[in-house]
Amino acid sequence: MTLIDNLEEMLARGNDSAMLRFGLGSACLREKRHAQAIEHLGRCLALDENYTAAYNLLGRAQFKLEQLDAAKQSFTKGLEKAHATGDIQAEREIQVFLKKLASD
Repeated sequence: MTLIDNLEEMLARGNDSAMLRFGLGSACLREKRHAQAIEHLGRCLALDENYTAAYNLLGRAQFKLEQLDAAKQSFTKGLEKAHATGDIQAEREIQVFLKKLASD
């Protein structure tokens, strides 16, 4: 079984949480399953709108699928949340991707 299979099995057992959805989104992104990553990361943010790392990965997945407006919105909202919560690492990573979007 893959990591994604294990996490999906946990989800099927009713263990839904922002952390589980983030893990699924992250694993899907690593496996280049961008549409699935977007689905899980969106659910993660519905469960916890302050999960700054999820905005970062959501924007990356959207960027990979050339959903540039959506990616910009995700990164912008993530930057706001990161700044508000003091998540300097997420803030820096998101700023790099916003610059990349601006140059495309």
